Amino acid sequence: MKFPAELIRQLAAAKSVAVLTGAGVSAESGVPTYRDAQTGLWAKYRPQDLDTPDAFRRNPRLVWEWCVWRRNLMTRAAPNPAHFTLAEMQTRFPKFQLITQNIDGLHQRAGSRDVIELHGNLMRTKCFDENTVVADWADTGEVPPRCPRCGGRLRPDIVWFDEPLPEAELDRALRAATACEIFLCIGSSVVVYPAAALPFEAVRAGATVVEINPRPTPLTGHAHFVLPGAAGVVLPGLWAQIKSPPL
Repeated sequence: MKFPAELIRQLAAAKSVAVLTGAGVSAESGVPTYRDAQTGLWAKYRPQDLDTPDAFRRNPRLVWEWCVWRRNLMTRAAPNPAHFTLAEMQTRFPKFQLITQNIDGLHQRAGSRDVIELHGNLMRTKCFDENTVVADWADTGEVPPRCPRCGGRLRPDIVWFDEPLPEAELDRALRAATACEIFLCIGSSVVVYPAAALPFEAVRAGATVVEINPRPTPLTGHAHFVLPGAAGVVLPGLWAQIKSPPL
């Protein structure tokens, strides 16, 4: 794939880069998105009917088992070339901030550090009552298990529907988006707010905004560079040219 020479020049000279990744990046590793039809025992459910505080209050066992099923899917998935490229990019720029809407931890498994997880991480568990992360608990056979500190039920450490994004993470993401020279939006549908606002904030702040996505999104008409295609193909190709620009 041939990339715009001006984009290569700007990226090669950049000192500050921010990246937002969405479900499309994880989908290339085989992680189902919320828009995909569920399978097996979960085919009759919609994620938005299970991933809510009210659903957990009504039927905590059902929601916990749904969480365990998805965790198993994500554990079997492996980082793809886009994940590994982003981990390498982090070592090359003086300022680099990776922001993700994904909850699978694949960026960290690929080697990325200090990832802002806007929607949490399904591999972590927290107390429903105290909202604190819990690493270990007694296996009593109860589903869901209980918090060893207060006895409340445990839940996944993700942002459910009808819950706000964590304020500290959102604030960090907004500061990164408005302070960077180049903002990459990769594999995001750019429809889930407030995360979807980040690339538009970067545009308003004067950053060069680059979109990598197989299909047009609400951002496409506003981005300075649009690179259609799969993240695992486009991003490594782009990065290869940054490291070794054609003569």
